[in-house]
Amino acid sequence: MELLLSVSKDRPGTLSAQIQRRIRDAVRDGSLRAGSPVPSTRDLAGQLGVSRKVVVDAYAQLAAEGYLVTRQGAQPRIAAGPFPDAVATPPAVAVAPGRFDFRPARPDVSSFPRAAWARCLRDAIGEINIDDLGYGDAFGVDTMRDGLADHLGRARGVVADRDRIVVTNGYLHGLGLLCRTLAARGARRIACEDPGGTDEARIVTRSGLAAVRVPIDDLGLRVDLLAAAKADAVILTPAHQHPTGVVLAPERRTALIALLRATGMFAIEDDYDAEYRYDRPAVGALQGLDPAHVVYAGTVSKVLAPALRLGWMVLPPSLVEPVRSDHDHGGARIEQLAFAHFLRRGELDRHLRRMRIRYRRRRDAMIAALAESLPSGRVCGIAAGLHVTVELPADVDEAAVAAAARARGIALATMGDYAPGGGRPPTLILGYSQMSESRLRAGVRELAAIIRVTAGGNAA
Repeated sequence: MELLLSVSKDRPGTLSAQIQRRIRDAVRDGSLRAGSPVPSTRDLAGQLGVSRKVVVDAYAQLAAEGYLVTRQGAQPRIAAGPFPDAVATPPAVAVAPGRFDFRPARPDVSSFPRAAWARCLRDAIGEINIDDLGYGDAFGVDTMRDGLADHLGRARGVVADRDRIVVTNGYLHGLGLLCRTLAARGARRIACEDPGGTDEARIVTRSGLAAVRVPIDDLGLRVDLLAAAKADAVILTPAHQHPTGVVLAPERRTALIALLRATGMFAIEDDYDAEYRYDRPAVGALQGLDPAHVVYAGTVSKVLAPALRLGWMVLPPSLVEPVRSDHDHGGARIEQLAFAHFLRRGELDRHLRRMRIRYRRRRDAMIAALAESLPSGRVCGIAAGLHVTVELPADVDEAAVAAAARARGIALATMGDYAPGGGRPPTLILGYSQMSESRLRAGVRELAAIIRVTAGGNAA
C-alpha cells in the first residue's frame, strides 16, 4: 500500500516529526478520510528509506493524538475524528424514491438477468484478445456492432452495418457527440419535441446550438411547424413519444421524410423503449425509411439497466467520418464484448419476452386502479412503453398535487416537468415498471385521495 508522503534530513524537524506533520495535514485537508487505511510501519519505512523505528514513533504519536487507530496484527487506519481544523465533509444524502415509485422511464432493475450477464462477462474476459484490451476502434468492438446490426435490422427495421454504428456511453453521450459534430459542420438550430425531455435541450445548448421547441399533438410531431422552425436537425421519439406516448402517425412520417430529403435536415431518432409494446404491432424505426438522413439512437438503459452505460448510434454515411474525427477512445470494451455474447446467445430476446409479460401485467393493474380510484382522469399512452399519462380535470392544480405527493412519499412526474412553458391540461406521468401490482393499486388509491383534496372533492 502506497502513501503519497516524503521526508528529508534537509527539512526542518526530525524524520518522525515530518511524517506526523504530513499525515496530520492530509487528515485536516480531507485527502486522508476517516477510516482510510495507511501503510504498515514496515511498508512505509521501506517506501521512505528510513528505519522502521522512525515510523513506529510517528504512528505512536499520531495514535496518542487521536489521528490513527493502531492494533496488533491489523492495518493502521485514520481514526474517526473529530480532528482540529479538519475540512468538514457534508454527510451523504441518500436519494430515496419514496413509498410509491411512479417515476417514468425507469426499468425494473431487480429483474436484471444477473446469471446470464455474468456468464457473458466471464466469457468475454476469457476470450478478449490483445487488440481489444487496447484502445481499439473508437466506434466500438466489431463483434458487438455486428450483433447490433443483425438485431436492429431484425427487430426494429434499422438499415445498418458495422461501419456506421458507433457505441456510446448511453444516449446522452451520443447526443452530445452528434451535436458537436453538427455544430462543426455549420448547424445552428436543433428542434426538440414540446413536451419533451429537458436533457436534450440542455445538451443542444451546451454544444453551442439553439434549441427550438416544436409542438406535439395527438398525431405526433407537428411537421408543418418544424418546417417553419428552419432547424438543421430534429430530435424526436417517434415510436412512443416521451412523455405523451403518442406514436408518430404514418402521414406525419411521410411528411417528415419528405422534409428531410428536401432540406438536407437530419432527424435524430431516440428509440428509447420501443421494445415494450402490448396492444399493437411493432412500429418500425423511422431510420428504415431514410438511412441517409436519420440517425438512429438506442441504449440498454430501459431494456437491461442504466448502470451498464451502453448505447449506440447508427449514422448516415455522410456523418460517419465527421463523428469519428470528434470521437474519443470509446467506451468499456469488455462490457461490449459481453453484450455481443448476450445478443448472439439470444439472451436479450429471452429477457424482452419475460419483461413484456411482467410489464403488461403491471400496466393492466395501473389502468384498472386508475379506472376505479380516479375515473375522471383521461389515461393515454398505454399501448407501449413503461408509463402512462393521466390528464386531470382542469380545476386540479398540477404543481400542488406533485408537492402533496412528494410530502406523502410518492415519486412521480408531471407534464410541467416536460413542458416548462405551460399551456397544457394538468397531467401526471406515471411509470408502472418498478412496483408490483398490489403496490401499484395502493399507490394509485393514495394518489387519487390527494387529487380529490387538491381539487376540493371534484376529481372523484
